[in-house]
Amino acid sequence: MENIELEKVIHEELMVIDSAASNKDQILSELAQLLCAKGYVEDADTFLADVYLREEEGETGIGQGIAIPHGKSQAVKETTVAIATLKNEIEWETLDDKGVKVVIMFAVKDSDANTTHVLLLQKIAILLANDQFIEQIKNVQTVDELFQLVIHS
Repeated sequence: MENIELEKVIHEELMVIDSAASNKDQILSELAQLLCAKGYVEDADTFLADVYLREEEGETGIGQGIAIPHGKSQAVKETTVAIATLKNEIEWETLDDKGVKVVIMFAVKDSDANTTHVLLLQKIAILLANDQFIEQIKNVQTVDELFQLVIHS
């Protein structure tokens, strides 16, 4: 398996600080539109439909205020990750039944489904197993701070 450098899939232009989204649908749509606007996704609606399909399979709210929705989709041109921190906690189906403050959305190209996707999830999962990282990501103030945190953790 190839080793994936987070810098290849994490981009500052796909980060949002203090999104005003007040529910899950709004933030999923906001991130899908952003991915589309920046050229990583061809069609936001198709991608979003695939994200919702995955949501039906099980909770993507992993607890401690973090959700990791993901869509494996033909609409994705380049596997990447969009990240948003939320101004206000929103409701989500989570493992700890608490709200969500950070959304890390994986957009995965169909052809990468069994390699890149898994490696990405592993890398992010390792970061999210670190309580200090979780506290830091919830408190970032700028896109640059968020980017540096994810890349250098």
